[in-house]
Amino acid sequence: MEEQFKDLDNGQIHDELENIPANKSGNRPFSSVLEANTSRRKVMAGSLTAAATGFLAPNAVAGWGWGYGKGKGKNKELVGFKPVAIEDVVDTTMPTISEDYEYQVLIPWGTPIEPGATTEYTGDPNTRPTSAEASLQTGLGHDGMWFFPMDQRFKTAYGHYPMRNDAGMLCINHEYGTNPHALGKPSPESLEDVRLSQNIHGVSVVKLKRTFRRGWKVVKSVHSRRITVNTPVAFSGPAADSELLQNTNGNIPLGTVNNCGSGPTPWGTYLTCEENFNGYFGANGSYTPTEEQDRYGLSENGFGYGWHLFDKRFDLTDPDYANEQHRFGWVVEIDPFDGTQKPVKRTALGRVKHEAIAIAESSDGRIAAYMGDDQRFDYCYKYVSNQAWKTAIKNGESPLDDGSLYVARFDEDGTGEWLELTIDNPVLAARFSSQAELLVYTRVAADLLGATPMDRPEWTTIGKNGEVFWTLTNNSQRTEPNAANPEAPNSDGHIIRTVDSDDYMGTSFTWDIYILASSTRETEGVFTDPDAAWADPYGRLFIGTDGGQPDGLQDQLVVFDTTKDEPEAKRLLVGVNSDEITGFTITPDQRTAFINIQHPGNGSPASTNFPAEPDGTTIPRDCTLVITRKDGGIIGS
Repeated sequence: MEEQFKDLDNGQIHDELENIPANKSGNRPFSSVLEANTSRRKVMAGSLTAAATGFLAPNAVAGWGWGYGKGKGKNKELVGFKPVAIEDVVDTTMPTISEDYEYQVLIPWGTPIEPGATTEYTGDPNTRPTSAEASLQTGLGHDGMWFFPMDQRFKTAYGHYPMRNDAGMLCINHEYGTNPHALGKPSPESLEDVRLSQNIHGVSVVKLKRTFRRGWKVVKSVHSRRITVNTPVAFSGPAADSELLQNTNGNIPLGTVNNCGSGPTPWGTYLTCEENFNGYFGANGSYTPTEEQDRYGLSENGFGYGWHLFDKRFDLTDPDYANEQHRFGWVVEIDPFDGTQKPVKRTALGRVKHEAIAIAESSDGRIAAYMGDDQRFDYCYKYVSNQAWKTAIKNGESPLDDGSLYVARFDEDGTGEWLELTIDNPVLAARFSSQAELLVYTRVAADLLGATPMDRPEWTTIGKNGEVFWTLTNNSQRTEPNAANPEAPNSDGHIIRTVDSDDYMGTSFTWDIYILASSTRETEGVFTDPDAAWADPYGRLFIGTDGGQPDGLQDQLVVFDTTKDEPEAKRLLVGVNSDEITGFTITPDQRTAFINIQHPGNGSPASTNFPAEPDGTTIPRDCTLVITRKDGGIIGS
């Protein structure tokens, strides 16, 4: 999520480095192909009808048998809750939620991953955790996550156990934490400082349980663990044995970083996405980036974290670690129910700044995975497995290792083409020596095929009828206004909807603009900068925002009824000063949802002390909110 980065000297939002597009390919901008959105919707209407025929609803895609509740609470409307009115948001030091809902704060930064694992950090401004303590605590930068109910993998003679709604493993990303927030200083002064910074990044796997009197809490589990930038990992797929992933000194692959969005697999594992990994590398000497390094945004100072000053792995000028940078930018698979398993980086999915991933299942059991590359003027991707996922798993193989990777080209007539990123293409064979090299430099390969530069493709989610929703957060570099983006630059963002041919497996698709955020500026449902996304089986689309909202609002969670002809955003929650609303997951009965408050106050206690009560001094902490309807109804109803 590109808007996140702060000036590490003063703790304020600072995204200038990431605002410089890394795509210098000159491919035709998306702005030039958007002229008749009304006619696009007519094309899309027919496409959705065809897509629904072979579409497996999210409960079927989830494979392990999610039993979503079929009720809608007491409301007759699909999205019938009373929205938060703009005038009702009077205090932005605490969240504001619809009067039909309530929330509980859970696992703020510094919470032990299980009771007794370590002490808790509560936001004392005079201290910070040690690196050892941080390795056993939930980190900073709460982002993508998924709830895996207990018992999901166990079968009896009568079939699967019913999925539990009161207990499960929560996998949660910790995207980033700036030095002033995490360390209490502008830059690290020792290796211990760097280790602390590194240990508040990564992923937490915690067991949650709902109690009768006290709501949800963290409980002990053999599965609980922290995965940081120093955790041993494995590589799999076409590039696993590439020399480009080996260093001269032979150090083993370690870690994951800048874990942004995520997604579950049908076989019950967690996929976490590495986004702005480039910002953690720097140079202890003269440095001129190569063409490939420049394409991935690597630079002398990175984002100012200073890891390279004390950890050679992140020094771009150290020849012993020349390929360490190539070990990041992947989708990483984590088993939530086996803490002994190494996280696996799936190279067949390509190396880009992965934002999130959504998986759809075709009628023959193969999967299609949809992914955005979150940078201005970068691309939309799709991966298609060669085998049915159940067959692959039965044979001890991964469906994510054997398949084809595609990048999207959007055409003027409301159609598009998935362009295969394969070494069998003479254009790519002339540039790369192998499929492995191609995948390490996925962005370069996509440039060569003429993919369509987009306005920061972020989260993806699969809709009720099999359509894919893509959030395009914004693009401050857009210079050409058009019917789909009437403001230049595109400061508000939009949501695109695509439908693939041939039951997700085809190489063509239709598309339309689901909504332009700028079109809501004069409505009560105003929102901008769409980011996190999740669609439920009934037609609701949940969107979390990341960016300055109009009318004095903070970032928010809005809900759409996608079964209606015209999109209308209904505001379920408004966050706190300078935060981001991100991540979304839900219990099997769809009556409890989890979302995240990320970087409240940008880490400044002068802005907010959330989740603590306002006192002007307590350091604000990223946290998860547990959201329920007061009447026990379906979330979003």
